[in-house]
Amino acid sequence: QVQLVESEGGLVQAGGSLRLTCTVSENIFNFNDAGWYRQAPGKQRELVASINVGDRTNYADSVKGRFFIARDMAPNTVALQMLNLKAEDTAVYYCYCNRLGSFVWGQGTQVTVSS
Repeated sequence: QVQLVESEGGLVQAGGSLRLTCTVSENIFNFNDAGWYRQAPGKQRELVASINVGDRTNYADSVKGRFFIARDMAPNTVALQMLNLKAEDTAVYYCYCNRLGSFVWGQGTQVTVSS
């Protein structure tokens, strides 16, 4: 069974940066796409960023120009670089991998941005 392990999030001041990584237990290029969702208290889970097998990226409007996603076969990671963080970025971040509509999720990691 595929496993996704996320790096620890953290507490950062507004305007700061944080990098999340998700390590996948098999070849990341076996999946149609991978990426990150987030869920803030009282809100629905939303897609933050994704990258597909052709390295095409997709970002939520709220993070465009601030967040950047990349994947690396060695060592099977999906990384999310977050710049110029805002208080509204505070949420639990979940990485995922999708293969033909079957999603696998990480355990989630808390990111808190203080204003």
